[in-house]
Amino acid sequence: MKLHDFFAAFLLIAGALSCAAQDRGYWRAASYDAATITGDVTIGETKLSINFVNFALAPIRSLKPVEVSAVFDADVNAGINGQLYRIHIPAATRFMHRNTLCGAEDTEWMATYVVGHNLYVAFFSGTTAPVFTVDAMANSPDRCGNFTYAR
Repeated sequence: MKLHDFFAAFLLIAGALSCAAQDRGYWRAASYDAATITGDVTIGETKLSINFVNFALAPIRSLKPVEVSAVFDADVNAGINGQLYRIHIPAATRFMHRNTLCGAEDTEWMATYVVGHNLYVAFFSGTTAPVFTVDAMANSPDRCGNFTYAR
């Protein structure tokens, strides 16, 4: 392997890691749903904290701009990547005002993307990973809600 090939591979890996890490840290509830259901959140490398309750978190894959656009109605031409996580939040878990994330279903997936100082999060139920197309999102019974947070 030539030095410039090694350097190019290093930059590609470092860029991918920094994109995934953009959503890490403490975020204040910014949307009505976030303020009335989850409160503030903290995303770590292996855990998600919602209103001071911790849940295991596993990064699954990066979301392409077209997938981010399908979930969050974001501009597909902005080139924004997101992240898909596997989580498990039991349906019986209550948050602010005794609200749940997915009603009577366990929350199993979380998708995120960051623009500027805003974090956008979508939660999903279901044992299989969500399909991130406009049609699938429009007809998805597993989509629990979208939330906005800020720094």
